[in-house]
Amino acid sequence: MDLLIYVQSSLLGITVIDDLVNLLQFPFMQRAIIGAVLMGILGGLLGSFVTLRQLSFFSHAVGHAALVGVALGVLLNTNPHWMLLPFTLIFGVIVLYLIDKTDLASDSVLSIVLSGALAIGVILSSMIKGYRGNLMAVLFGDILAIDNTDLILTLMVLVGSSIFLLSTLRSQILLTLNPDVAQVQGVPVQLYRYGFVILLSLAVAVAIKAVGVLLVNAFLVIPAATAKLMSHHFSRFLILSVIVGSSSSIAGMMVSGVFNLASGPSIVLVQFLVFVVVFAWVKLGLNAA
Repeated sequence: MDLLIYVQSSLLGITVIDDLVNLLQFPFMQRAIIGAVLMGILGGLLGSFVTLRQLSFFSHAVGHAALVGVALGVLLNTNPHWMLLPFTLIFGVIVLYLIDKTDLASDSVLSIVLSGALAIGVILSSMIKGYRGNLMAVLFGDILAIDNTDLILTLMVLVGSSIFLLSTLRSQILLTLNPDVAQVQGVPVQLYRYGFVILLSLAVAVAIKAVGVLLVNAFLVIPAATAKLMSHHFSRFLILSVIVGSSSSIAGMMVSGVFNLASGPSIVLVQFLVFVVVFAWVKLGLNAA
């Protein structure tokens, strides 16, 4: 009996490997894997600063408000993703400007603007007649549908983010820890803040096609939160965040391909499970100590 179970398990393992090898022969799967890695690295890099600067709700707001850009694209019979890029960029900059110019707390401003944008998005969506496949795809994501243009855009945002953040890393860390001290030290705080928001908005826009509006924030937050549990040293935290983001994206794609599940949710599910495992391991380790 034990031998039979062992043989069946071995055959199942071989079948799974064969399925993965066969899937990797398709160009769409190759593009999806490359896109998942690029987006995982981008999410880990920007997510590190998003988590430490407490901008999780900001990226959440930008992602959900992107529904307006998507609905406009569908109504105007243009590619929703081309409307998505400028809209998320403009929205992110306007929100940061409103936060700077009002006495309200940032979460209040974000809630107000997000609610208004969502209301507009829902109204515009209700005006769409007939097939709404483009709208649904953007809401829930489909990384298997990304093309070479999407890969180039993602790579451009990743390269731009890496150059901007890593070339000014010491100033970025100081700005993250204490903006007032950074201002006194001569760091161009406003320029760096708006530059980061622009990159964050673009990252949200390119990731929406992969994981959808509803899950894009998890793509930025979960890998960084997992890395933060493992290390409080900034350099290690940053590297671990990128590793978790990219590796969990690949694992999520594998799970999606083998079990025929939705790709975006599969990636986020793997990221969530990794977070739970790391959280349990850290807590158990602390308790044991």
